[in-house]
Parts: sequence; C-alpha cells; structure tokens
Amino acid sequence: MNSLSVALASFNEENNIEKCLDSVKDLADEIVIVDGSSTDKTVQIAKKYTDKILVTENPAIFHINKQIAINKCTKDWILQLDADEVVSDQLRKEIIEKVLKNENKDKNSVNGYWVPRKNWFLGRFLLKGGQFPDYTLRLYKKGKGNLPQKSVHEQAQVEGKVDYLKYPLLHYPNRDFFSYLQKWDRYNNLLSEEIRTQLKGRSKMLKFLYGLGYFILKPFYWFIYTYFRHKGFMDGWQGFIFSFFSALRFAAGYVKYLRIQKI
Repeated sequence: MNSLSVALASFNEENNIEKCLDSVKDLADEIVIVDGSSTDKTVQIAKKYTDKILVTENPAIFHINKQIAINKCTKDWILQLDADEVVSDQLRKEIIEKVLKNENKDKNSVNGYWVPRKNWFLGRFLLKGGQFPDYTLRLYKKGKGNLPQKSVHEQAQVEGKVDYLKYPLLHYPNRDFFSYLQKWDRYNNLLSEEIRTQLKGRSKMLKFLYGLGYFILKPFYWFIYTYFRHKGFMDGWQGFIFSFFSALRFAAGYVKYLRIQKI
C-alpha cells in the first residue's frame, strides 16, 4: 500500500486547523506544516497532530510556504491542503481505495488527481456560480508536482498523467462576512501589484484602456458570467453577494493600483 504525506502552510489558523488535521489524522502517514510565524495558537494546536512543523516568514505569495512543505514530504503521495479545508469521509475512502491501494508502477500510470471542492459561504455551500465542482490539483506523487509560486490562485503543475476524484474537499474560507471582506481586500492588494507590473512603462492610452476594462468591462462580464451564465442566482442571496463582490474586485484592484501610483 502506498504511503501519504499531507502538506500544509498556515498562518493564524487557530479557528480552522484542528478540524483540518482531524480529518486526515487516520489517512496521513505524515503531516508536514510550514507556519508563517503565527501569533495565535495555530502551532500549539498543530503539535497535537505532528512534530514536523517549520516556523518561518509569512510571504505575500503564500504558495512559497506551501512549496516548502511539499519539498519536506517523504511519502509516496502528497496531499496538499489549506488549513481551512476538511477532507470529507467520502474523499478519505476514495483516496485509500483509488490511490493508496493502487501500486501500479507503470510509467504511464496516473501521477496526480484533480479534487472537487465545495466552498462554504455565509451559511451554505455554493453549488452554482462556477463554484462547484471547483476542481483543484492537490494530490500527486512525490517529485511529480510543484507550485509555480507566482500567484495566490495558481494550480499545481504535475508531470505526466492526471485524473479526477469524485468526492469533495470541504472548504470553509470565512467565518463571517467581515472575515470574507478582509481576505477579499488582501487579494485586491495582490491584484493591484499585478496590474502595476503589467502597466509599468506603458503608455497613458494603454493605462486608460486598462482602467476602462477593470472599471466597467471586467466587472460587468464577470457578474453576468457567474450569476446568470453559471446560475449563481440558484444559490439564493449568498449567490448574489458572492457574484457581486467577485465582479467588484476588478474595480477595487484598479483603485488600489491608482493609489500606489500616487505614493
């Protein structure tokens, strides 16, 4: 039977990490955590589940710490999780049956798996608006998967064949609307930096066209795409709020870019 490492990066996740680790304690052969110098009880809680914890800096591109955790894993397969995710009972069983018990050594065998994810938002899982199945590439053989470490929304890159699992990760990213807005604002800061990089040294006309896109075209398109094309309205008022703020992030990111330019 194949062995499994669980890799996590954490920062101030005392409200989430125990639920996450509890969901994999009987699945993982080792748990590797890279913590970005949490100021709460995250590390103290994590020590109940593993002694493989590295405390380091907390970079803006959080995938840097995730990759450090991945590099430190020693088992046959690696399941990379976020601290606010929980492995469902069905997914746990599927990983055991489909991955860990499958010892196929053929060079053309599967090296990674896309895992569906359910996202919890203001009291319910969002099943429309493009939010489900929300496949994410999180399970791969050691040495076959890595993160580019360039964006907070990037997917892992896996060498070779990949397949899909059926059952989901359960994602609980925000305790309430205020915590959602805090994370939304942090992502907007990163978006503003991306815009600044793209527009560095560009003409005023191109910057004007970018502004037009980010203030009007992108928000309008994204709201129509998520709320109507992908039926976000079927997720009730939560679906409307999610689509609205997902669309608004483009304008908010550009406003932050303009503020940076004035400093």
